[in-house]
Amino acid sequence: MSPAAASIARPTQPEVTVWTLIFSAVFVWSAIEPTDRLTWFLEVFPAILAFAVMAYTFHRFPLTRLLYGWVLAHCVVLMIGGHYTYALVPIPDWLGALIGTERNNYDKIGHFMQGFVPALAAREILIRLKVIPAAAWRNFFIVSFCLGFSAFYELIEWWVALASGESAEAFLGTQGYVWDTQSDMFLAMIGAINALIILGRWHDRQLGCYLHRM
Repeated sequence: MSPAAASIARPTQPEVTVWTLIFSAVFVWSAIEPTDRLTWFLEVFPAILAFAVMAYTFHRFPLTRLLYGWVLAHCVVLMIGGHYTYALVPIPDWLGALIGTERNNYDKIGHFMQGFVPALAAREILIRLKVIPAAAWRNFFIVSFCLGFSAFYELIEWWVALASGESAEAFLGTQGYVWDTQSDMFLAMIGAINALIILGRWHDRQLGCYLHRM
């Protein structure tokens, strides 16, 4: 693999440093006097887990810089939501008026990302390990996986809510919306489909250099 090809996909050391600094800065800010400490931990834990996985696999199975970038964006969304709790994230009044609701829909961004980023991660792993060669079947599996992952996360929220008692409402962030669970899973599905459609070709260009050296 040529140096030029490698530079397309794998992040450079300065980029890794910037990635780490951004994550660390947002994490520290998020941890300083959050609205609810238990809710903060529950919401931010997936970001901590993602960071640990990225660090552990960086030399063993380095990912494309596209995927690293979107994982970071997802972590930032989680850490902002954890700091305020999703229902209290400050959103401009004009935005609520624009979409015609008084409900704070920041949590819906999180659930969209819950489909968008895992879809990109699943796509990269499946293509590089050549698990499902046919693109149509691979895309079907990815969307199904993201829906299953979203449903499982909703189950985790339910179990944690039952165990945490008073902190349940802050963690669930339903804000009285009766269809909250269904809309969360729907947005994860939309996120997964959008990731495949919008980033597919861009992702393929970055994956190419990894596939060529196999």
